[in-house]
Amino acid sequence: MSAIAVLGNGRVGGNLAAALTRAGHEVTVADRAPGAAADAARTARIVINATPGAGSLERLAALREELRNTILIDVSNATLDGPDGLPADLVYPGSSLAERLQEALPDTRVVKTLNTMLFPVMTAPGMLAQAPDVFLSGDDPQAKQAVRALLADLGWREEWITDLGGIQTARATEAAILFVPYVIRANGFTPFAISIAR
Repeated sequence: MSAIAVLGNGRVGGNLAAALTRAGHEVTVADRAPGAAADAARTARIVINATPGAGSLERLAALREELRNTILIDVSNATLDGPDGLPADLVYPGSSLAERLQEALPDTRVVKTLNTMLFPVMTAPGMLAQAPDVFLSGDDPQAKQAVRALLADLGWREEWITDLGGIQTARATEAAILFVPYVIRANGFTPFAISIAR
């Protein structure tokens, strides 16, 4: 069991918090109330960033002391939305939110994952007709191993988890968000994950 803080209580954060609680973890969810994120992060071993990606860097950089020596799981994508509210472009082209977070939080171990799928798949990968993939990006092997264990608690089988390498590889998975609006316009909000056929 791990002490986990989920920053963000929208669909993504709420879904992850509920699933991790069911898996036996001690989960705290931080809403937008002043000080809530700092209080939650201060007592957690693992913090999940499920805040809207365009504002995540500013929010989390302000928690540098609270996030010291923690694992930060970043599941957000930093995008600029189009007129229909769907992602239209990247906030950090040529980089990634995860890389910016690692630069801003040098004493925090950042791992990027779960950002290449619609949110229901994050906690129920078996719902898809075909085996999905989930990707890991991060510089700390022990942090990535801890995240693998959490993914297993969410139903991800070992063979569905691909370690892409260092934190810079997050720019590839974050760029994959640009597929999403086209898939949604074609098929609606049917759950899907971006996967590699083997």
